[in-house]
Amino acid sequence: MNICVFCSSSNAVDTAFFKQARQLGEIIGAKGHKLVFGGSNVGLMHELASAVKDAGGKVLGVIPERIKDKGLASEISDELIVSTDMSERKKIMADRSDAFIALPGGFGTLEEILEVITLKQLQYHNKPVVFINTNGFYDKLMEFFEVFYKNYFAKPDYREYYKLADSVQEAVSYLQEYKAPDFKDKWYWVGSEEFRK
Repeated sequence: MNICVFCSSSNAVDTAFFKQARQLGEIIGAKGHKLVFGGSNVGLMHELASAVKDAGGKVLGVIPERIKDKGLASEISDELIVSTDMSERKKIMADRSDAFIALPGGFGTLEEILEVITLKQLQYHNKPVVFINTNGFYDKLMEFFEVFYKNYFAKPDYREYYKLADSVQEAVSYLQEYKAPDFKDKWYWVGSEEFRK
């Protein structure tokens, strides 16, 4: 399985986040899966990729040319693809992956994992999507998702489109046991007043 992991490129985050990135990488490598990641040599990205390699796994990095030119490209990837921009990077990562995991990260990580969920919602793929909730990192985001459902900006069935995992082991087990949900039509075809009757 090619597992795409979105995560932070910051070296300043707490050691607990690095520890969990390493745990995930060790499991990916030990189980013979391939990591697809953002191709950077800093932060959780580097910790994750290093752990995969240390465990005997393979690593595909995808990095935009502008970031590579800053000297931030991974030197341990088995394959490194340099994309023209962020949009191409995300497309390559999505096309080359069988599953998606979000470790904690910043704006970039959030944008990447939400695009994957949106593409699933629009039926471009039906691959598993997991958030690893290190130290409750994604609790507030999940609360915000509930605001979408409550106000009919998204259908409650979409809770089936992603998994919130409290541990690396739970996340990987979910990927291995994944059964794709039935797609639901994205659009509410009736007016809100009629829908609530």
